[in-house]
Amino acid sequence: MQDKLQELTDRLYNEGLSKGKQEGEELLQKAHAEAEAIVAQAKAEAERIIAQANREADELKTKVAADVKMAATQSIAVTKQEIEQMVVAKAAQQGVKASMGNAEFVKELIASVVKAFNPQNASPVALDLILPDALKAQLEPFVQNEIANQFKGEVKVDYSKKMNGGFKVAPKDGGYVLQFTDDEFTQLIANYLRPATKKILFG
Repeated sequence: MQDKLQELTDRLYNEGLSKGKQEGEELLQKAHAEAEAIVAQAKAEAERIIAQANREADELKTKVAADVKMAATQSIAVTKQEIEQMVVAKAAQQGVKASMGNAEFVKELIASVVKAFNPQNASPVALDLILPDALKAQLEPFVQNEIANQFKGEVKVDYSKKMNGGFKVAPKDGGYVLQFTDDEFTQLIANYLRPATKKILFG
């Protein structure tokens, strides 16, 4: 009886030990599997983050390079334009300013323009003339005598210190002004010179 009891005890013990060992191994395997899954997931997330960081770095690098290139292109274009304007302005002004500051040449212009406002068989038109103050002494007798005598309508003359050469004319209360100043002619000539100047300067 004692032997049977011992045998039963040993058997129960061995079975329990075997079962516990098996369950322990299963738990250990499960823990290993979960740990490997966590490591794999962490590794995949790390790779994703690194790939995204590299992609963003490449995009930033590309954007910075494009911005630098655009800034350089704009800077060169602005510099070319400034050089072109300087050359054109100088070329245009050298001839224009001399001519528009010449009293005899301005007299011819005034006579031609006033004649256009004084056609045959037309009603008299009153004109406002604005002349450069620097040419007042040379132009005033001409305007008061020849222009006033030839023109049918009233001619009012003002002198401006802001004008360097040429003149402005407008029908009195007509709402518009025709400008024949050195600045206007310089701009007009510069517009014609500009394409040729570009070709000479920059090919």
